Amino acid sequence: MKIRNRLTLLFTGMIAALLLLFAWVVYASYSHDREDEYYKTLQEQAVTKANLLLDAKVSPEVLQLIYKNAAGSRSQEEVAVYDTAFNLLYHDAVNIDKVKETKQMIGEIIRHREITFHAGRLQVVGFLFPHNGTDYVVTAAAEDEYGLKQLQNLFKTLAITFLVAVVFVFLAAQFFSRQALKPVSDMVDKVEEITATNLDLRLAGAAGKDEIAELAQTFNRMLDRLEQSFDAQKQFVSNISHELRTPLTAMMAELEITASRDRPAEEYRQSMRHAIADAQRLVKLSNSLLDLAKASYDPSEINFREIRLDEVLMDARSAILQAHPEYKINVVFEEADDDDMVSVNGNEYLLKVAFINLLENGCKFSTPPQTTVTVTWFKAHTILRFADEGIGMSKDDLPHIFTPFYRGDNRPYAEGNGIGLSLAMKIVRLHKGNISVVSKPGHGTVFTVELPHI
Repeated sequence: MKIRNRLTLLFTGMIAALLLLFAWVVYASYSHDREDEYYKTLQEQAVTKANLLLDAKVSPEVLQLIYKNAAGSRSQEEVAVYDTAFNLLYHDAVNIDKVKETKQMIGEIIRHREITFHAGRLQVVGFLFPHNGTDYVVTAAAEDEYGLKQLQNLFKTLAITFLVAVVFVFLAAQFFSRQALKPVSDMVDKVEEITATNLDLRLAGAAGKDEIAELAQTFNRMLDRLEQSFDAQKQFVSNISHELRTPLTAMMAELEITASRDRPAEEYRQSMRHAIADAQRLVKLSNSLLDLAKASYDPSEINFREIRLDEVLMDARSAILQAHPEYKINVVFEEADDDDMVSVNGNEYLLKVAFINLLENGCKFSTPPQTTVTVTWFKAHTILRFADEGIGMSKDDLPHIFTPFYRGDNRPYAEGNGIGLSLAMKIVRLHKGNISVVSKPGHGTVFTVELPHI
């Protein structure tokens, strides 16, 4: 069921329940008041007739004649007068006797001084009537035709009004639910227009402060992320194509030139060395791309466990020195109060890749090629500072150094593919850490990595 229909039915049901409760209260209140009022009327009529009998000394025959002449209507009160010994002194119609008085009834009236009850559709009142020091028992019974008819008319009026009101409430609920959810319908129509080719489109109505505006804002932010992701993917594919094309083209050109004619053995060896260098660049680029893809996974898909940063850092140092014996890497550890300060919940392979990239980056842009890593601790974080005294970076390059495939003004100084720093940043953020950089041309660069320790 659509939300619009659900809201319509819910709103109609709530209002109908309130209207029904209101109608029931009105009907019950009127019914109770009518009943009480008619009991009073019966008692007044009975007192009047008892006074005529006992005070005015009107004969029972005359009173009965009056009753007979007014008979023919069920609303005519039938009055009976007894003494306390259950002797009948007067009765409007003994033959009809709407109320069958008994000793038990008379006794109950004497005990309670007044009782009221129903006998079918009749209302009956019985009470003690004191007169000249003597108590008499008087009963009166009749049907409130007029009052019951009014009550019936009230029931019909309330029922018709209730049904008409429910219909109007239903129509009003449909209108208001349609108006309330119109922004959502418009949003759905707009979303249907958005495809991979027009991700620049955005939902309207995000400037408000209601829940619909919040939904539009959230959806627009999601579209922003999707657009950035698509743009990054396009840029990524473009850069990969360029990075792969360059060494492949150079390799093919070198091999074609070498194969074009016979050459001395030394030229063949030189050509093979160039091809090997290009192949190594391709291997390094491929490994970096695979690491970048792995670092972009959902964290739930990557195996995290408790590892020691000092061990990972020393493994990364050994790997670099094995590949580049000419590099010099100094590692300085501040004294830790607890082994947990160097332990993190992370992925050993990815952290090693990040440290290798940062260490290699510091060495290859320094003369002599060296870098220093200082490991410190502050509150809940382990802090690693990768410092070199190399050529540094310009202010224009600093905002872009973590962008994949970006090469700054220092690219002629050393070879690279612009993936290492972006990969390091992804890995650090994957471990809920932070990476920052401070650099000044000619005075070196310091990368600071903060990782939450256990």
